[in-house]
Amino acid sequence: MKNKTILITGGTTGIGLATAQLLQADGARIIVTGRNPDTLASARATLGKAAVVIASDSGSLADARALGSEVGKHASTIDGVFLNAGVGKFAPFQDHTPEEFESMFGINVRGLFFQLQSLLAILADPSSVVLNASVVAQLGFPGASIYSATKAAVVSLGKTLAVELAPRGIRVNTISPGPIATPIYNKLGMTPEAVKGFEDTMAAQSLLKRVGRADEIARAARFLLSEDSSYVTGSELLVDGGVRLT
Repeated sequence: MKNKTILITGGTTGIGLATAQLLQADGARIIVTGRNPDTLASARATLGKAAVVIASDSGSLADARALGSEVGKHASTIDGVFLNAGVGKFAPFQDHTPEEFESMFGINVRGLFFQLQSLLAILADPSSVVLNASVVAQLGFPGASIYSATKAAVVSLGKTLAVELAPRGIRVNTISPGPIATPIYNKLGMTPEAVKGFEDTMAAQSLLKRVGRADEIARAARFLLSEDSSYVTGSELLVDGGVRLT
């Protein structure tokens, strides 16, 4: 990754930050986005002055469509992008609200779609695009009706965009993580006890009998962003500890 410029959306916490740290250690120049002032400040302290940290809300259509021009202020071209920003809220189907539907689709699908569209002018030929989905796109997981639908849409987009962008040499692949210990668990609208129960349930359903770590997804992202995956496009890489097989 030496001398590569990589953009990571949602790169101030969790999987995004772990990926930023890993790629930075490998010699890449890192640009990350986030929307929370506190995590933006924390990421600046963690990644140092060599990294670029941009305030950008994936749920804002205006911010999504302006991302390319904002990144262009710091880099004339980028060699890869990890579209990682996402949110989730679990609830029974009958309890979900229109606002939750709009929020999750707005960030997880619309935001990702228009962020990538805005970046086309500065993506190098060739380059690599990695989308972050979820294993729930493959499973019927209770309480995840909206979230699962958004991630299934991301997987589908990955396959279509791989075809459309192939003439430019832009590879598009998707990572579908299983249960990963990240701060997103604290944003699911569940009590700490419910979060612990969720983690225990998912660990029990995993062949490896544990939840994953953010750095394990980061290493998968590095593979897809690097030349090590130069003949891989249109794929979905499941990094889930075997949850789908139980």
